[in-house]
Amino acid sequence: MDRDSEIPGQTPSPSPIPTWELPPDPPEIKYNWIDITDELKAACDELQMGELVHEPNFGLFEAMSAIEMMDPKMDAGMVGKQTKRKILDLHQAIEAKTIKISDLEFKELIGIMDTSLCCLLSWLEGQTLAHTVFTCLYLHEPDLIEDRCLRAYSICMLKLCDLIREKINKANVFEEEDFQTITYGFKFVEGLSELRVVGMMKEVEDEYSRKLRSLKSKQTEEGQESVQLETTRCNGIIARIRFLRLFLQSLMVFGRKEAESLQQVKKMLHSMLEHLATVGRTIHLGIESVASDDGHMIMHGFEPLVNQKLLPPTFPRYTTLRNREEIVENYEQIIKRLLMVIEVTGLSGYQNILDFFDKFGRTIPCVLSRSILQLTFLPENRKVFGNQVLTECIKDAMRTFNAPPVFSPRCPALQNHPTAKIHAEMFLSRASRAASCLIQTYGHNRARHREKLAAILEEFASLQEEADRIDSDLHAINESINPNSDLSHLTCLGSWTLYHTLRVMTQYVLSGFELELYSPHELHYIYWYLAEILLSWLSTTISRAEQQLTRDEMLGDQIPGRNRNSKKKKNKRKPKIHSKELKLTQGMQMMAAGCFKAVLGFFLSRKLLTPDFLLDSECTRYEHRFLPFVNITTPPFMLYSQFRDMTDITTYHPRPSEEQLFIAASKHFSQAKAMYETIPNQTEEVQNLLKVAKTNLVVTKLLATGHKKDSPCKVEFDFSVHKYFPIFKIA
Repeated sequence: MDRDSEIPGQTPSPSPIPTWELPPDPPEIKYNWIDITDELKAACDELQMGELVHEPNFGLFEAMSAIEMMDPKMDAGMVGKQTKRKILDLHQAIEAKTIKISDLEFKELIGIMDTSLCCLLSWLEGQTLAHTVFTCLYLHEPDLIEDRCLRAYSICMLKLCDLIREKINKANVFEEEDFQTITYGFKFVEGLSELRVVGMMKEVEDEYSRKLRSLKSKQTEEGQESVQLETTRCNGIIARIRFLRLFLQSLMVFGRKEAESLQQVKKMLHSMLEHLATVGRTIHLGIESVASDDGHMIMHGFEPLVNQKLLPPTFPRYTTLRNREEIVENYEQIIKRLLMVIEVTGLSGYQNILDFFDKFGRTIPCVLSRSILQLTFLPENRKVFGNQVLTECIKDAMRTFNAPPVFSPRCPALQNHPTAKIHAEMFLSRASRAASCLIQTYGHNRARHREKLAAILEEFASLQEEADRIDSDLHAINESINPNSDLSHLTCLGSWTLYHTLRVMTQYVLSGFELELYSPHELHYIYWYLAEILLSWLSTTISRAEQQLTRDEMLGDQIPGRNRNSKKKKNKRKPKIHSKELKLTQGMQMMAAGCFKAVLGFFLSRKLLTPDFLLDSECTRYEHRFLPFVNITTPPFMLYSQFRDMTDITTYHPRPSEEQLFIAASKHFSQAKAMYETIPNQTEEVQNLLKVAKTNLVVTKLLATGHKKDSPCKVEFDFSVHKYFPIFKIA
């Protein structure tokens, strides 16, 4: 029926509702689980100690990324769930009256202050701010603290942390394992200036000094032991207040002012050492931490788990705080390193400064002292020690090294030539950038230092090419100015660049000994590359620089108007600037050559064995050890095939015996010994090298006579005396 034929008043029938078919239920999946625990344990029992199962799809990355679930040391979220006590924040603790904010006793103040200093140390060692410093509830909102001393101390601690964070971020020589920059939104009393915080600490210091005088007079009248104990505690609180205040004041100066202001910091640091001694004598007078049900040692005002959910962006680590007994020793090391930093301002010359940075880095300094050293070298005005532009410092370094004619006052025509000036300024700008990066490289920790050295070699490789090009251009300009002159500008700027390139390459190889990266069976090609390539080229470069300095001095004698009245004055020459460095380099070259030939002798005598390579080979290891040198033009990279051609003794006719190799090694050690003995004012490192040379000289001579030839004992390499060159021992 159509619509027009519908009966009036009758409701039309509804249209039929479409029906949808529901999809069938998915089939039930059944798992057939098999317990393989016993089989796994049986397979593990077959492994020897030190053996690992290698599965192709589970490599080093997966192993380092894996965590063990439910283990508090690996799964940080489990720590809070395992405790039965209620975790309270500052407001909750005040309401529950489990924390005091007023009328704190002397022993309570000492305990809180010392624990805060321990947390600061742990933060500087790479732990997170939330799990160290801010486990102290008082630091969350210091305005709620009614005790004047504790409030000022808490504010000063926050300001100190903020200043440390600022210095470390500005220096930018840290890695995630050194320092955690994330603040988790905690406040650092930005509304108060550093000078105001220092004033607050001085006010509290004066208040407790009056209390100390009152206690001393009371002790004289009554003579009670309890009064004497409180007097000692009050003196300890004053020492802690002064220590923290001076710490803040000293860090305020670094990186902001010129070097003259650092002499005032030196007095502050010595005063900190005196107050630190008082802190050490009164540590035991503070309250002790109380062990909780979950095994945590809790100090009054601290809650280790209050920030447990604030995980760092890095891999979660189990946070362990320093003990209060370690305060004095650790802060003494920091203060002594800061005193060393002040000493660098008395040095002149880029090379001396660079040597200081290298020496300072070998002491394994903390991230704070490394950062302060960087900011002292180039403070906010980007001048060396706040006084000299970096390009001028590099120019002086080149004059001292080999006196390039373009920078020598004895060549005014070339020095004042407009085109030569442009070339010289261009090279100085590029060299200053490389020199600044090299200084920053020395600011990283020793493991990252090696990695950064490999990266900076690319900068020096391009700097070498530019130095050679500019040397050629300056030589052409000089010939056009003085066509009859014998003065050459070739290899002048290039020698300075090559010198620093070789130093970086040498330090890269030697850092492998510091980090214990080399296996005994690798030592032969390590020492060969040092002796035959790096140190050999370095000795040649230093000798050439000495010759260029002599040429420059002779050029000065030919300047008209020079005073020639005294023949003695005319004939008197300056002592060779690079004499000591050349002897040290040649001595190290002889030491490396002696170690190389001795190791070959150990291979022949079966006292050192080469392992059966399964996943790699000697060629692979060789190329991996010297991979950063591939892009360096000078010196050219020595391929493994070239190394084998030059060192494979099986191709020699007649083939040298092990005794002959030991005799050759003893000669090298004898030459090194003679070289070191001629060095005046021997440092501790030279004395250690001399000791190694003398000992190995005796050992190799004995081995050359057949001593312990038939003994099954293997050779041992003892690096305890010197970290680069071992003493040979045959047990």
